[in-house]
Amino acid sequence: MEIISYLWRYIVEVFGLFISYAFAAIFIFLVLRRLHSKPITIALVAIFIGVSIAFYIPNGLPRELAYPLSIHSFGPGERPDLPLKNVFAFFKNFNNFERLENIARDPNDVPKTVTYAENGVVEISLTTKEVIAEMADGTTFNYWIFDDAVPGPFLRVREGDTVHLTIHNDETSLHPHNVDFHAVTGPGGGAAATIVAPGETKELTFKVLNAGLFIYHCAYGNPGLHMTHGMYGLILVEPKEGLPPVDKEFYLVQGEFYSSGAMGRKGLQLFDTEDYLDGKPQYVVFNGKTGALMDNMTANVGDTVRMYVGNGGVNLVSSFHVIGEIFDRVYREGDLVSPPAEGLQTTLIPAGGAVMVEFKVDFPGNYILVDHALARVDRGAWGMLHVEGEADPSIFDGELQSGGGH
Repeated sequence: MEIISYLWRYIVEVFGLFISYAFAAIFIFLVLRRLHSKPITIALVAIFIGVSIAFYIPNGLPRELAYPLSIHSFGPGERPDLPLKNVFAFFKNFNNFERLENIARDPNDVPKTVTYAENGVVEISLTTKEVIAEMADGTTFNYWIFDDAVPGPFLRVREGDTVHLTIHNDETSLHPHNVDFHAVTGPGGGAAATIVAPGETKELTFKVLNAGLFIYHCAYGNPGLHMTHGMYGLILVEPKEGLPPVDKEFYLVQGEFYSSGAMGRKGLQLFDTEDYLDGKPQYVVFNGKTGALMDNMTANVGDTVRMYVGNGGVNLVSSFHVIGEIFDRVYREGDLVSPPAEGLQTTLIPAGGAVMVEFKVDFPGNYILVDHALARVDRGAWGMLHVEGEADPSIFDGELQSGGGH
């Protein structure tokens, strides 16, 4: 049904304006023939057809399939579109894509410690895959992912560690992929050595030289195209002395998704090149989909909470805020070397950046996580931390009502 629905919309979009122009040209010809000589009429109709074609090519064809002829790209990589041959290959192989019931990474999926092999090396394995999953109820996307979820797995290492990476591209993928670790010193952050065609496996060994919280992402071809399909995650490089213990750790990454249909439109949605270039996402979400963080983050009164928050981008800066809390410590832009900022209400996370925040929860209730550019909340950028425990009326004493924000 997804294919039929999309193809029907495609036919309407492709041929709707074409048919309108054709009938308009015939009508104009019949009218002008009564007013002018035949040569003048033919010339005027030819001008109309030429102007119509010039308008139709950039505006009548579905924007998600390829560039309109009026758009150019000046980046060093591939064009950020999906050429017609890719789209035909997508529909041809549509039934071979795995359907995931839930694309969202569990925010509790944080390894507690660094795990070493017997030789003292940290072993990391990543699998890239292209799947179909829901962004919202009835709205599906073709996601490109690391290890079956968005974001990719949370990776934990320590400053000075040697890491051995194995990356495999599932044979059902239609595109090559790779991985660029912002924590890696070397060509492309590892991207130049990890390009894997469908069904291929590569290996890379690297040493992490700098402590911090870093984004990793696919950087093959046009990196933004791959990232806006969901290919990003976080790698934590702990300082040599490690991090202080906390009671709760959560993992979330904000991302942007650019769909061919308007926000909330049902059915299969393909990538929209123009909106991507204009920086106008239909969906801005945490962990890959709307509602991903509604009921899976809990803490108790008195707990110290640490959140590892990334911004997979690729256009927007996130204004991360927890409504009803103050951040006790903010490790800005993933900086684990400098002393943290204290007592912040909101912190900025650049596209392709990260932040580590810590705060103690002092009162029970629901605490909403948002990108405080609040129109993005309506596009999906929110979550909820549920805190249980005994209420202290000296901190907060009032009748709670639904609909309360700040």
